[in-house]
Amino acid sequence: VREVCGRLLDATPSTPSHRPHTSRTPRRRRPSVAAFRRIKVRHVHRQNKMMTMRKQLHRALARCAVASPLSAPSPALDAARTVSIAHVLPSTQRRRAYADISQLKRTPLYDVHVAAGGKMVDFAGYALPIQYKDSIMDATKHCRTEASLFDVSHMLGSSIRGKDAVKFLEQLVVADVKGLKAGTGTLSVVTNERGGIIDDTVITKVTDEDIYVVLNAGCAEKDQAHINKHLAIAKSKGMDVDFVVHSDRSLLAFQGPKTMDVLQRLTDFDLSKLYFGMFTEMKVNGGSVWVTRTGYTGEDGFEISVPNADAVKLANALTAQPEVRLAALGPRDSLRLEAGLCLYGNDLNEDITPPEAGLTWTIGKARREKFDFIGGEIIRKQIEEGVPQRRVGLTFTGKGAPARQHSKILDTNGKEIGEVTSGGFSPVLQANIAMGYVNKAFAKAGTELVVETRGKTTPAVVTKMPFVKTTYYKPE
Repeated sequence: VREVCGRLLDATPSTPSHRPHTSRTPRRRRPSVAAFRRIKVRHVHRQNKMMTMRKQLHRALARCAVASPLSAPSPALDAARTVSIAHVLPSTQRRRAYADISQLKRTPLYDVHVAAGGKMVDFAGYALPIQYKDSIMDATKHCRTEASLFDVSHMLGSSIRGKDAVKFLEQLVVADVKGLKAGTGTLSVVTNERGGIIDDTVITKVTDEDIYVVLNAGCAEKDQAHINKHLAIAKSKGMDVDFVVHSDRSLLAFQGPKTMDVLQRLTDFDLSKLYFGMFTEMKVNGGSVWVTRTGYTGEDGFEISVPNADAVKLANALTAQPEVRLAALGPRDSLRLEAGLCLYGNDLNEDITPPEAGLTWTIGKARREKFDFIGGEIIRKQIEEGVPQRRVGLTFTGKGAPARQHSKILDTNGKEIGEVTSGGFSPVLQANIAMGYVNKAFAKAGTELVVETRGKTTPAVVTKMPFVKTTYYKPE
């Protein structure tokens, strides 16, 4: 590692000093076209050489991690990894992908990711892999046909407990928590006073006095502040309720059509009786875990909450099966986009309401009688009178670069009518897809539109979501 770092630093061009033009410093002649070409060739050669050394460094670091797995953060290796990359990547890419991982939080599976060749990035303050040795396209297809294991331990696993747990939680979310049967769950949203979405969440009723709530890592700080604020008010009124954060547990998302067959090898529980949205505590690989049949890919799968001490053991047991591969953030985003699922911060935020996001279905029927949750009256009015914009899916009918967040959506006359919130290439459909918000008049499936990306326009058509058919395990 020291050798490669030294070679890399020696090869890094220093910043040239520029002297101001004066009468004593005659102007330089403009280089010829041939000279420009020679300069360009040298520059490309230097960049290729540096990228080659960067790959050598990564391999050396990976060998170190495999030979001597780190049980604790290693400032020396992290500094080497960060310094070397900082001299190779442009500053914009450096900020986006390669933060100083020594300063980031780590999940219990961090060493597993590094040993498997994971490219670690900053995601919601955690060091997580964006991809492994396989491509994002291959990893996406693998999850659609086999079984993939995602580390989602950065998510905020929590519980609302107490005799008034249901009553308290129904003030904050739109779901009919009271109407849920024990051992079942649902997708819901936490709303603000304007009806906007503070976060989306999966809520599971373990018992009437124990509600399991999984929140987004990127919203963890504000979610906890919001819950604790209303918790203090509830307790001042004598309500019996507590908010517990499960920092002692990890969360693994096991997704794909072959997950049930694989997981069944590690447990005596009959998984054929656990349907989509159901929750139970069971023994897997010899340890007690919480299992919810759900996921973020559109495929059948399970989310497994496991004590931190058993997380690596369970992950190794699953990945030892021939159908299973580790999967990272890159394919996870492709999979959820193909499934038409929202990403908070892109497709949802505090200025977007459930009706605008196409999430009116998350509001339980019993809740629509009173709308007695935060922002309920505003949402009631929107449901009755309609909303000015709607979230839609887009399939591109022409060639062009994949649309990204903030790409403009235009009508066929060139008038701006909305904005893309998520977009990319679908490995399964082999086409560019996106989702975004458009004026209500253009939200009907089949409407032809145009998307402007990087100054170029590409034709697209409004498409019903999901783009790829979901395969959730439900009773026939």
